[in-house]
Amino acid sequence: MSTEQTDQKPVFKTVSWHASRQNNKKRTWKGLKQIVSSERALPWPENVVHYSNINAPPSFKPAEKFSDLSGLPAPYTDPQSRLRYANKDEYATIIDLPMDITAGYLALRGATSIVG
Repeated sequence: MSTEQTDQKPVFKTVSWHASRQNNKKRTWKGLKQIVSSERALPWPENVVHYSNINAPPSFKPAEKFSDLSGLPAPYTDPQSRLRYANKDEYATIIDLPMDITAGYLALRGATSIVG
């Protein structure tokens, strides 16, 4: 290393940089309504997708499935009750659940049909 490189301080350690960052103004944050209204005022091309455009294309990713009991990512579904589960402990719990509780879990998810 040369002496020039060792004598230089990083930018954030210089006194002038530190003094420029110490202003007494409070930072104001924009809300979502302010952002949307400012976006509407800009001249956008027709095919641009932004917050105020409802014509956004659908996602190509499949929807993630979560366990009905724990909320963890659930790669498995019980074929009898149609409840989703994440591991073998949850499956053991699902097998022991009465039909009304199973129907309640399915109603929370919005899938009310039970294959039996």
